[in-house]
Amino acid sequence: QVQLVESGGGLVQAGGSLRLSCAASGRTFSRYAIGWFRQAPGKEREFVAAIGRITGTTYYADSVKGRFTISRDNAQNTVYLRMNSLKPEDTAVYYCAADNLAATSLEGYEYWGQGTQVTVSS
Repeated sequence: QVQLVESGGGLVQAGGSLRLSCAASGRTFSRYAIGWFRQAPGKEREFVAAIGRITGTTYYADSVKGRFTISRDNAQNTVYLRMNSLKPEDTAVYYCAADNLAATSLEGYEYWGQGTQVTVSS
């Protein structure tokens, strides 16, 4: 079992940057793939990015490809989501999730954090 805590959200102007962190408890963090999802008001939760547990292979939604970068530091039990060139449509609550294999669907993850709010002003 793993517990996840997101941080790093906030208010930023369009074109700005933020780095989100997903800190995990437990000594088996390296065994988990981590995904980032987001949910805007009135919309369904959607996939943003994921990183594999072994090779660190990364996956991105088309809407963030080239702007967002996911990375992991297993020594720190943390996964990061670097977000550049932010747009107002990136405004959402961002969640990290963990499971054995990286996936792009919500159903692929068993463990979820509580989320962190990102607001991008125009």
